[in-house]
This record gives sequence, structure tokens and C-alpha cells, in this order.
Amino acid sequence: MKITFFGTTTLLFDDGKDQILFDCHFTRPSLLKYIGGSEATDEKLVDEMIEKHHIDRLKAIFVSHTHHDHVMDAPYMAKRTGAKVYGTSSAANVCKGGNVPEDQIGIFKTGDTYQVGDYEITVLKSLHSKPTVLNNDLGQTIDTPLVQPEKLRNYKEGGSYDFYVRHKEKTYLIRPSFNYIEGQLDGYKADVLFLGIAGLAKADEKTEETFFKETVEKVSPKLIVPLHWDNFFSRLDRPTVGMPSLIEKTPVVFFRMTKYCEAHGIDFLVQIPRTSITL
Repeated sequence: MKITFFGTTTLLFDDGKDQILFDCHFTRPSLLKYIGGSEATDEKLVDEMIEKHHIDRLKAIFVSHTHHDHVMDAPYMAKRTGAKVYGTSSAANVCKGGNVPEDQIGIFKTGDTYQVGDYEITVLKSLHSKPTVLNNDLGQTIDTPLVQPEKLRNYKEGGSYDFYVRHKEKTYLIRPSFNYIEGQLDGYKADVLFLGIAGLAKADEKTEETFFKETVEKVSPKLIVPLHWDNFFSRLDRPTVGMPSLIEKTPVVFFRMTKYCEAHGIDFLVQIPRTSITL
């Protein structure tokens, strides 16, 4: 399996036959735009990523939640490739606002399982990381079609989900947010865990311990790849940097993850946006 990371939580899975995107965010508007501006998909940049990374067999886009940094470019990508978008009713309204055909929009619910080629994808209910001053809309939904250019603060969370992926003999868990639902992952095992870690630096010892217990210790991965550590206010055509220090202390997050993986014999791989790994 070839897996390409485009920053934040956007992952392209490619088994050589079919491609699946988990989340869809390439445009990455600035922090000033997020605070007070409107923005539309940077179609030129998305086209460049499609060409350079040979996104020519895309069958589906699964959206974990509907903040702009997870769903903003899904309508354009769906129309450009013909892929079907799966998400909540909020994700459906993002797509409808982008004139995605109805037959390319699917609304999922917890426990749904989809067979796409050799991929088996199960939708798991999740929790977004704790709200902040920049992110205090948890539980709010997008109830009407969202038409770009749109204020980025109007991309409401809309409910959060994880994705459990089985492909032949390998299993993957994608958890975009630093949070957990106690007991949610009972019975699930994954070879690779893509783990959202934004918020770990600010977590107290008890929260950190419980988070690892309810994620890593439940699924027993051989490898952890962190998500949501890079600065998604910095464009993909610029050097990668961690989140602004006022929001997150990325070196501290990596150090905590390193110590945990070191103590538990788990491989830990930091993947840079626009790079691929083969697992």
C-alpha cells in the first residue's frame, strides 16, 4: 500500500488499482483568512497535486468532519476525478454548495462499512479534540449548501469520525483528532495507526495516559504515523513547519510520542506533507 500525506489529516491510499482519500484539504488558507476572510479552493494547486501524485484512479473521499481543513477541497476533487464523497449531512451540504452531482454524495452513519475495490472501510464515531478560541463550534452542523468563496469559520465541525480500513491482510486506523471515546476501540486491532496529536502538548498526565490507553493500547499497532501536527495555515508549496507555538508546541508533542513509542516498542514515523510511504 502506498500512502501519501498532504498535511493535516489528508491521506491518499493507493493499492496500485484503486485510490481512496481520507479528508481533502490542499488549499490551506492563512490564519488571517481563517479569522476574518473568505476563501475558495485553489484549483491550480489541487490540479498540481493531482498531476504530481498521479491521482487518476480515485474512487472515494471519506470526510472525518467538516472543519475547512478536512473538507474544503472535496467538492472540487470529486468533480475533477469522479470520486464519491462519503460524510455527514454537513459534508453533503459542502458538496452540494460545490455542485457535486447527487450520485457522488453519500451520507454515512456510525458502523457503516463500505467495500471499495479491495478496501473495506468502517465508520467509527469519534470526538473532536477539545474546543479552543479558534475552534469552539463542536456539535454545530452545516445545514444549507455552502458555496465558495465562503468564510472559513462557517465550516462547522458537524460531528467527528474515525475510519478503520482493512485491505487484504493489513489493517489501518485513522484517528484525526486528539480525543477518545472510552471503549470505542474494544475489539479493533490495527497494523498502522494514523493518530491525530494536536493537543497532546497541553494535556495533563492523566489525560495523556488515558488517551494512549484508549487508542494505542487498544489497537496494538506496529507503527504510529502522527496526524494534525503541521501548520495547516502554511501553504503546501512552502516549507513544512509545525503549528504556531501559541496553538501547539510541536517539538514537545513529538518528544512525548517518541518517549511513549520507545517505552512500548512501537515504530514512530513522522511523514512530511507531499511524501509517500509504502507499507
